[in-house]
Amino acid sequence: MILYLHGLNSAGSSGKAAVLRQALHPIEVLSPTYPAHQADQAVIWLSEMLQDILADAPRSDRPLLLAGSSMGGFYGQYLARRFPVGHLVMINPALRPWELLSQVVGWQYNEALDERYYLSQDMVAATRRYGMQKVDDGVPTSLLLDQGDELIDWRIASSIYSGVAEIHCFADGSHAFEHMREAVVIIQRIHQALSLSSGS
Repeated sequence: MILYLHGLNSAGSSGKAAVLRQALHPIEVLSPTYPAHQADQAVIWLSEMLQDILADAPRSDRPLLLAGSSMGGFYGQYLARRFPVGHLVMINPALRPWELLSQVVGWQYNEALDERYYLSQDMVAATRRYGMQKVDDGVPTSLLLDQGDELIDWRIASSIYSGVAEIHCFADGSHAFEHMREAVVIIQRIHQALSLSSGS
């Protein structure tokens, strides 16, 4: 099973989730819509969902691969250290959102949901509670980074996870991530390895 977490102004119906579902069928890909702009609520909501998923895991004997893009990668990084996740995949992750989002405080528009919301400084500051001080704690991790990301310097994540994660850097691209074909191959390989190791 794969749980995909969307980014800030996106939804569970995002293009990346659709690509994963179609390309990786019959692997089950869950892609919930959650309040990515509200850190506390996002973590509570996703934690409850993970608890439900993992409660069923012994019966289905399926390894869980957690994947997240941008803010989804940020939340995935936190959650993967609190739940027995087989592997964490982060796509152009926003690992320091308190710095990134402080530049865009104000009204935002989530096109995927056709909703406007106000991103306050307090909401931005709340993300600090879920940042990681250390990442060399044994959580299997892969990074997929577009070097042409116009919103987040790819070198931040690469530096944080250097020597810790499997890092895949792609020339050019954008924050939207232009290398989903390559991502599908990588994620499929990781999922197969998890399935073999679990005996499923």
